[in-house]
Amino acid sequence: MRWIKVLSAGLIIVTSVFSVNVAAEMKLAVVDVDRAIAGSEDAQKLLRQLQEEFRTDEDTIKKIQTEAAELLQKMQKDNEVMSDSEKRRMQQEIESLNNDFVYQRQKLQKEVAARQSELFAGTEDKVRKAIEELVLENDYDMILPRGAALYVGDLYDVTRKVTEKLNEMNSSQ
Repeated sequence: MRWIKVLSAGLIIVTSVFSVNVAAEMKLAVVDVDRAIAGSEDAQKLLRQLQEEFRTDEDTIKKIQTEAAELLQKMQKDNEVMSDSEKRRMQQEIESLNNDFVYQRQKLQKEVAARQSELFAGTEDKVRKAIEELVLENDYDMILPRGAALYVGDLYDVTRKVTEKLNEMNSSQ
């Protein structure tokens, strides 16, 4: 029985040493794909395009929000001198503005999400290709998503390099 324990301990030691040697020879890196995409020139251009496209909707939402805030402020200020019917009317106006605000905001969020999906279609393929090129150029054995690691030093983070590859790919098209 004792020889089994000794053999097991020996196997554990050999396995640990072998694992350390293999890991020391592997070239690993991590990438934050979302940050790489967001930092690319193409994504910045699309973001500006979306902001311009939906500016009037955003202005409408801000206007509704301002009107509701002004009414609420007026109601709080004049609360003691207002009749019950005036208070009810103002509360109804505020509720109506609030409902309109919620509706407009949800509508805008859906439109933006749909437009983003449309504009960023095919981005996954570009990112995959950029990472593959980076692997080939730098002889990486493995590139993992940034979120898979609890801690990674800046030396192993290739997000900036992936962004640069995406920019190169976009400029060559």
